[in-house]
Amino acid sequence: MDDLAAELRMSKKTLYACFPSKSSLVEAVLKDKFHEVEADLSRLASERSFDMEEAIRRFLQRVQAHTAEIHPSFVRDLGRESPDLFRVVEHRRRRLIRRHVADLFNKGRKAGLIRKDIPVYLLIEILLGAVEAIMIPSKVTELGLTLERGYSTIIRVILEGSIVRRSLP
Repeated sequence: MDDLAAELRMSKKTLYACFPSKSSLVEAVLKDKFHEVEADLSRLASERSFDMEEAIRRFLQRVQAHTAEIHPSFVRDLGRESPDLFRVVEHRRRRLIRRHVADLFNKGRKAGLIRKDIPVYLLIEILLGAVEAIMIPSKVTELGLTLERGYSTIIRVILEGSIVRRSLP
């Protein structure tokens, strides 16, 4: 809090008046970040000016951009220091994935790009299972991943496995 107060050029007393604890400050930052991600993905989903392959590409770019902003040590420390807050993050992440990726898969299915032999809800559960197993601080560290690389690889593998294979003439 000392460093943050100094960087913001305010007293610690003023900072604590707005945020009574470090945990409340982190919670406010996370809430703001989730609102930003939600708004960004909702805006992307509402765009109609591009085809499904472009939508998938843009979705991956946006996920990568948002996760690139998160330092791995922040996630590690959050999991260790504030497990309750980390569970809130996991819950919000699940909601975002269920909402936006399911929407993407459903639109892709309508466009004939997503396989019809695999139910969308099952694709989402596979994606959630991979994210929840791999995108935890200890596993990210063990695998030597950045959050950006981990998320984008998982999403890319699930998306590529769900895309209809077009036979060549």
